[in-house]
Amino acid sequence: MKRLHVHVGVDDLASSIRFYSTLFAAEPTVVKEDYAKWMLDDPRVNFAISEGNYAKTGIEHLGIQVENAEELSAVYGRLKAADQPVLEEGQTTCCYAKSEKSWISDPDGVVWEAFLTNGEATTYGDSPAVGSISDSLPAQKCCLPKHAA
Repeated sequence: MKRLHVHVGVDDLASSIRFYSTLFAAEPTVVKEDYAKWMLDDPRVNFAISEGNYAKTGIEHLGIQVENAEELSAVYGRLKAADQPVLEEGQTTCCYAKSEKSWISDPDGVVWEAFLTNGEATTYGDSPAVGSISDSLPAQKCCLPKHAA
């Protein structure tokens, strides 16, 4: 089985370790002065963060796609526990799919979506305004909610 790898540059390693440990419900498997890594089995991902010269701060957006409502409920619980604003989008059509989703931003403005896809759509779809989730969201980018007016 393959494992997704994601590397994110951060401004404050300690703050980001707290955030991601809460989001993933797991502590990092590796922690260095300027680096932390989680080797997760659910979802299967090698997720690393670096502070300093190794990575430019930020990333487009990331997501956790679940397979059923029970998994979505568990992920939503962790989003709410992560002590950041959560945009609960609910049922939506985005990227030619019908999904239920919520959005959150980490301490550096990296945007995450948690979603359960429950069907296909014949249109691209639309998303609500993000508001205070992140000032770094590009307007009308694939699957990202639009800036608030």
